[in-house]
Formats: sequence, structure tokens, C-alpha cells
Amino acid sequence: MKIAIVIPDGCADEPQDSLGGRTPLQAAHLPHMDTVARSGVVGRSDNVPPTLTPASDVATLSLFGYDPLIFYTGRSPLEAAAMGIELGPDDFAIRCNLVTVENGEMRDFTAGHITTEEARQLIAAVANRLKQVGGVFPLELFAGVQYRHALIARACPGLEGLATTKTQAPHDIPDRPIVDYLPRGPQGEALVRLMEASKDALVGHPVNVARIAAGKRPATQIWLWGQGKRPSLKPFREVYGCSGAIISAVDLVRGVGQLLGWKRIDVPGATGYLDTDYAAKGRAGVAALRDHDLVCVHIEAPDEASHEGRVDEKIKALERIDEHIVGPLLQALPRHGEWRILISPDHRTTLRTRAHAYGAVPFALAGTGIESRGQLGYDEAVAATASLSFVRGWELMKYVLSK
Repeated sequence: MKIAIVIPDGCADEPQDSLGGRTPLQAAHLPHMDTVARSGVVGRSDNVPPTLTPASDVATLSLFGYDPLIFYTGRSPLEAAAMGIELGPDDFAIRCNLVTVENGEMRDFTAGHITTEEARQLIAAVANRLKQVGGVFPLELFAGVQYRHALIARACPGLEGLATTKTQAPHDIPDRPIVDYLPRGPQGEALVRLMEASKDALVGHPVNVARIAAGKRPATQIWLWGQGKRPSLKPFREVYGCSGAIISAVDLVRGVGQLLGWKRIDVPGATGYLDTDYAAKGRAGVAALRDHDLVCVHIEAPDEASHEGRVDEKIKALERIDEHIVGPLLQALPRHGEWRILISPDHRTTLRTRAHAYGAVPFALAGTGIESRGQLGYDEAVAATASLSFVRGWELMKYVLSK
């Protein structure tokens, strides 16, 4: 059996006054997603246990069939895997954002969607500055994609305190005073010290000077969060008996896939933002079906639109996913014999708060052996009345793969 999973990240939302009380899923023109819903089943799954933070690290593990209460160790270790960073058993990976802080408030967790090349220059300058600071713990700073980077703390006495240090995702505190969300706990002061030191490396840096001159936001400092140790995950083939491939522009998601033993497929033009090449990702997904039992295509754009509070862009992203990814996959899958397709976000991201949120998300599943339940479309309202529900979201994968 061939299986396709499409993840429109963060697409689940609340009714919007600007949309006449409809959600973006309800307002968007989604003929292919609605076809999946009508020919199969719509349900809901809760991918984030209440004791964990609602975010893609926890939710993606759950969506891929792994109980996050057992396997989750932190966000950054998952990203480090995609970046090819080796972690020792007592090392910690720490997510490092380039951000824009103005007047003590988190103005932009992406530093104005800084480019990867600009970021590499800034991260090099920060790395040099952190070496000068010293006295915290052995550090290595690795440049990633755009605003997303990794700080690796190598094993040393006292480092275990990072496990209980509380940190906050910057994308969940838009336009809020950062003083209320700085790292706290055993290694909180050490992380704050590094964040403060980064300001010296970034102020007046030629990249920032040029960005300001061009009317763009500068990267004013780093923001450290999402720390954790290397997770121990059984390969997906051993657990579920099939091979997989992951298509995503986001290190976190492809890192999870790689740790599960899935083939990573990088797509030129995939950006992890609203301007991603949807059609190229759709073509890559169709091609990957030839060699893999399960192909997962993840699209970050709906989540980014929510973080920016842009309802129009969220709707456009959903419609492009439907046209360029779900549509081609629906057409290609039956050519391989038995097949199924699952459409599901990992978590909710609401336009009202511009942040991730707890709560079940809607999914739609169709294909061989899945009987239609007469549901009219794919959205939150249909899912809310559905009888099929997974309180423990990681159990949905068992249902998707059931004979």
C-alpha cells in the first residue's frame, strides 16, 4: 500500500469575524481536500499532551505515531539531526533564533525573515563573540536556515541543569515584553548571558546596517530555547513495517523524519515560508511514491501566516496546498494499487493570538478500505461532530496503516 501524508502546518484555527464567522479552512476553496473528506472520513486528533508545549516538535512526533510523553526530549535535538550535528549522550542542543527585539518587546521572531546567507554572516560574528564570553559551558554554534540555528552545549559538570531550565519559544510572544519570558532555572542566567552578549556582535554589523538602509528589520540578538538531549527513536520500519520519505523545508520536521529512518528529500524552491514552491513539493511527493511506502509532504506556510496574523495569506497557502500538492497526489496514488492519503496539521495556530494553541486538530483520511461516512468537507466544524477521535494523537498512525 502507498500512503501520502500532507501536513498543512498550523492550519487549524478559530472562526474569524473577517470571514463571516468561518475558519480559514472553511473560507478557502479546497476541492481536493473536500474530495478526501467526502470519499473517506473526517476526524480529530489531539497531538499535544497537556503537560507539553503546543509546538511542531511535540505534535510532529505524535502525528508520526510516537508518543511524545515517552520519546520527546526537546526541539533542538530534532533540528540538529537534520543539520547533521552529532550529539553525545550528555550534550544538549539549544535552538538559537535570530530575532528583532525593540523597546524590550519581541518584535519579530524571524528577524524580518532574514536570508540564509545574511544569517550565516551574523551567526559567525555571534560565534566569535560567545567564545570571548567564556565561562558558561563548552559551546559550538551552527548556522542553519534563515533565522533558525543551533547552539550545542557539550557535556560538562552542571550542564544537566539545562533539562529543567524553562525557556520560551519566541514565536509565541509576539509584541510582548521579553523580560517576562527570559530563561529561568538552573542554567537560566547562563543562557541570558549569552543572549545579552550576542547584541554586541550584531549591533553595527554590516549585514544589519544594510538591512536597516533597505527598510528591513535587523537581527538585534539571539534567542535561546527548545533545549534537549538526543532522543532515542526506534526506526519507523521496525515499528510500523514500512519505509518512508520526508519532504519539508523545516529542519525540525525533516529531522524527526531522519531520526525515524525516512529518506530526506530536499526540494529546490522550498523555503518554509509563504513563498515556497508548492508545485515543486507536489511533484517531489508524487515522484517519491515510486520508491517509498509512505511519503510525507510538510508545508510551513499556513503556520507562518498565522504567526503574522494574515488571514488572507493563510487562505492562499491552503488553496495552493490543495491545488499543487493534494491534487497531484490524489491523481497519482491510485496508479500504485492500494493507497491512502491523510491530511492533517500537526497543531493549531490561531490568527487571534498569532501563536500555537492546545486542542484537537481535524484530519481527513481516504483511500483503499476507508468507507465514506457522508461528511461534506474538511474543516474544524465537520471534525468537531465526528465520532472518530484520537485523544492520544499518536494512535492515529495505527489507524492510517490498519488493513
